[in-house]
Amino acid sequence: MRISEAIDLHHLAVQDAANYSEKRFLFDQLISPRGKHFVGIVGPRGVGKTVLLKQLAALNDRTFYLSLDTVAPETDVFELVRRLSEDYGYSTFLLDEVHYLPGIDGTLKKLYDFLDVQVRFTSSMALSLHQSAHDLSRRARLARLLPFSFREYLAFRYNERVSRITLGQLLDKQWEPEHLRAGFRFDAYLRGGLMPFAIDEPDVLPLLENILNTIITRDIPKVARLHTDELEVIQKLMRFIGRSAIDGINYSSLSRILGITKYKAEQYVGLLETAFVLQRAFPAGTNVLKEPKVLMSLPFRLLYQDFTDAIGGLREDFFAEAMRQAGMSFSYLKSTRGKKTPDYLLDHDGEKLAIEIGGHGKGREQFKGVTLDRKLIFTHSDRTDGINRPLFLLGYLA
Repeated sequence: MRISEAIDLHHLAVQDAANYSEKRFLFDQLISPRGKHFVGIVGPRGVGKTVLLKQLAALNDRTFYLSLDTVAPETDVFELVRRLSEDYGYSTFLLDEVHYLPGIDGTLKKLYDFLDVQVRFTSSMALSLHQSAHDLSRRARLARLLPFSFREYLAFRYNERVSRITLGQLLDKQWEPEHLRAGFRFDAYLRGGLMPFAIDEPDVLPLLENILNTIITRDIPKVARLHTDELEVIQKLMRFIGRSAIDGINYSSLSRILGITKYKAEQYVGLLETAFVLQRAFPAGTNVLKEPKVLMSLPFRLLYQDFTDAIGGLREDFFAEAMRQAGMSFSYLKSTRGKKTPDYLLDHDGEKLAIEIGGHGKGREQFKGVTLDRKLIFTHSDRTDGINRPLFLLGYLA
């Protein structure tokens, strides 16, 4: 790629940034460099990583945007950046879609070791970025750009600015009236509103289906050596999970239904989780089979069921999504045969919280015989009495 061509594309990117006035919550964390380390932005396809980089490029005239899917594979990116830095005075480089460039790990290492520049880089292939960050060691850290939290959705879609709340405030009912007033928008969020492209594309499912197909047919083969027929098995795995109830979906059931080994089931689920399509919840305790409960990232379940049929699964998918957005870990509570058990376990300030996720009719029977510090039901309603909390309030944690 010629320098003049790269500069032309950079200026087009800066001009395009003017079309996006709203900024993701992550934007402010990326403005000021903290130390020399590079930052890799991890996130699923369709959440606005490219827009975020273009907005950063528009901040000052020493920041340069370069999308590596426009660069020929034989291009020496190190030499391109060196010339742009030394001859043209650019000091911060925003490298988009780095997985398109063979040997990007080595290039990033050279940029760090030999040039006095800052680098922000993105990829739609989270697995590739996780590997890069490991190989780059002290040279890079990862920041996650996920779909909208419910709080961020309200800001982008309706210009409603609602404050963040902590889990402790949620447990102790220390929220504001505006937190509850926005609850009627929750179903639209679950139907796909959490995806940033839903603002301009009300019917998100065709785009979501294209994204999933790209992940399975293009992204996963770039980071895993799989045969073509294995990609068809991954498609079947997704259909089976999407059409099934959450309870009972694990490596063993996937192995049995799909006719594959448990090792392969674990490999496929792991790849899809790293691509932000599935989520795993591991069991609490030590005397249980260490197979995870497999959930879907919102709103992929709607590719396989309509909203009414999928709602039970969507609620648990939302809980897992909210925990991921807030950076909180959780476990699932494995039930004993014939007994009801709450869904999940959270550790909070030294307390163990038993969490049940459900609709309007959930009651205390799930907690019989459970000896944990605190018990809560997050219901798909506006109930705040007793141990009940509205499920959507979890969307204010991030």
